Amino acid sequence: MAQAARKAAAAALLSPPQTFFVSPSSAVLLPEACAAKKALSEAHRQRVRGCVRSSWVKARGLHNARGVFDRTPTRNLPAWTSIISGCAREGRHADGMRAFTEMLDGCGVTAPNAFVLAGVLRCCAGLGDVESGRRIHGWILRSGVCPDVVLCNAVLDMYAKCGDHGRARRVFGAMTQKDATSWNIVIRACLQDGDFVGAMRLFDESSLRDVSSWNTIISGLMRHGRTTEALDCLQQMVRAGVVFSNYTYSMAFSLAGLLLLLDLGRQLHGRVMVAVLEEDVFVRCSLIDMYCKCGEMETALSIFDRWSEFTDDIQFAWSAMVAGYIQNGREEEALEFFRRMLREGVPAGQFILTSVAAACANAGMVEQGRQVHGFVEKLGHRFDAPLASAIVDMYSKCGSLEDACRIFESAQDKNVALWTTMLCSYATHGKGRMALETFSRMKAEKITPNEITLVSVLSACSHSGLVSEGYHYFNLMQKEYGIVPSTEHYNCMVDLYGRAGLLDKAKNFIEENKISHEAIVWKTLLSACRLHKHIEYAKLASEKLVQLEQYDAGSYVLMSNMYATNSKWLDTFKLRSSMRERRVRKQPGQSWIHLKNTVHRFVALDMSHPRSAEIYAYVEKLMERLKEMGYASRTDLVVHDIEEEQRETSLKFHSEKLAIAFGIISTPVGTPLRIFKNLRVCEDCHETIKFITRATDREIVVRDLYRFHHFKDGQCSCEDFW
Repeated sequence: MAQAARKAAAAALLSPPQTFFVSPSSAVLLPEACAAKKALSEAHRQRVRGCVRSSWVKARGLHNARGVFDRTPTRNLPAWTSIISGCAREGRHADGMRAFTEMLDGCGVTAPNAFVLAGVLRCCAGLGDVESGRRIHGWILRSGVCPDVVLCNAVLDMYAKCGDHGRARRVFGAMTQKDATSWNIVIRACLQDGDFVGAMRLFDESSLRDVSSWNTIISGLMRHGRTTEALDCLQQMVRAGVVFSNYTYSMAFSLAGLLLLLDLGRQLHGRVMVAVLEEDVFVRCSLIDMYCKCGEMETALSIFDRWSEFTDDIQFAWSAMVAGYIQNGREEEALEFFRRMLREGVPAGQFILTSVAAACANAGMVEQGRQVHGFVEKLGHRFDAPLASAIVDMYSKCGSLEDACRIFESAQDKNVALWTTMLCSYATHGKGRMALETFSRMKAEKITPNEITLVSVLSACSHSGLVSEGYHYFNLMQKEYGIVPSTEHYNCMVDLYGRAGLLDKAKNFIEENKISHEAIVWKTLLSACRLHKHIEYAKLASEKLVQLEQYDAGSYVLMSNMYATNSKWLDTFKLRSSMRERRVRKQPGQSWIHLKNTVHRFVALDMSHPRSAEIYAYVEKLMERLKEMGYASRTDLVVHDIEEEQRETSLKFHSEKLAIAFGIISTPVGTPLRIFKNLRVCEDCHETIKFITRATDREIVVRDLYRFHHFKDGQCSCEDFW
């Protein structure tokens, strides 16, 4: 009898709603509805009250609705339905679960209906509370509640979002009625498990594919780095004639940007303009981001400027533009764009501040980085892990390791990314022992390292010559953490052996681990051969790179320089002729220094700086003084077949020497100098700078392509191991 009564009540409550005229501002039925109200049964009157409360929740907010609800003496099922559904819809999942508990604790409600159960299951999903979700699912199966497709989808979604994908698939298999949402949920669960084959099989089996289905499969593939498969699916979607949604366009622009497919991006841009979707915030931001990733900053700026004339809601677009300038190596423009943003009164959120800190880091602008740090504190932003990581990285890459350590130690929430950033900072500054101590602290804090963490640890060992330690951690990553080595880990090991002069071990490691097809490991070995003057292995590495069709300038230059330093001028000529034939261009070396918010850049034998005459005169004077102190130029490093005097002149005016000379004549005596270089610092400059610190009583920090060198009192922090 009780079950029959419940079914009857459920039938009444779930019957099609009547039409009522409700004033959301007062939540009172208007006269047109009063006559209908008098004719209703008790069940229908409860339904009306539920509609009124639902309208109140939507119009006035959940907080006000709950206040009215708490003052209501009679709390019936439709009222609880409105409150719980409202909590689920607004993301207040804990409140929704508490309301459900109150409802069950004797408020005159015999049993929850399907609407309440669906709302509670959404709350369980939001909280990741799979145990409560299982109990509710079990009650549904035992109680005889008729589970329609909406309720079944709620059960399915709860298991999927709580990570119980096996049970989600079993529920899906048992469902007698499925809609497109059902298929999308289980496909998404497969993708989260990395089961791409299973996801594609389900996608192909579904006869209810809508635009959301296509969006699910494409975005899932993109999130897991399977961009080629995602592009194939996008092309299939076009051939199937599916009309793109706003989300599809945003996703497609992101895919074009990731793959650097400018032509595809332009085609999509044309379709957006025809569909009159260009003013959608997310579509426009994705469009700007695509052009930025493809290097078309001027086009991105044009779209941004047109948009900014019509709307103020463009904070995401500001962030995309700043990030775009950074991605294209235009950090100074990124900072200028950020200053423009502040002038126009756009609030600076944590995401854009993280990007600006990255700009300062890449360019080595420590003073501007300090301003960003101060700006974060002034605005009262919480130093969460991503922002703290960005500030730590900024100070580290600007040469101020002490400040990086201070920010790291003061951070409250240290996640694996922040620990990894600190490890990487120690590695690039040649503090291998400190990096290993920090890694031990990280393990003591029960933070599980990831793949990038181990790359940082191995890199720290490599830069500090800690061969046995590096070998230990390479084995540990597999045995203790189950991390399968990637190309980056293997390359760190080749670098570890190569820097230490263990070239036989480096070569054998490549062959034993079957990574001969990876060009990067041969480039690393070639670099080590150049350092240790091992011509035989250098030839082997060079031949492998040619076989792999890696015609990059770096490999050619390394081999060419090896021939030159061994006076093999004919081999040098042949290699450089090959470079010209294949149109391989060497990246010009340059150094820069920041003074008074201005970046001063130099290349070797550069005369373009306004103070070139002063700089060259000072270099001549300084080099004479260094010779008196015992310095001798390394003319054997010159890679051109020229006279001895010309070789010495060529070395004298390397870009880092010009930058240092400019820094000395432009700053007060004793001021530390920070120099940045886009290539590896040469041996002659390295030796010269040690003498300069003694001659001028200055500390000089040089950041080259691979690491930091802290020069002081005639010594370098790398101890001549770099």
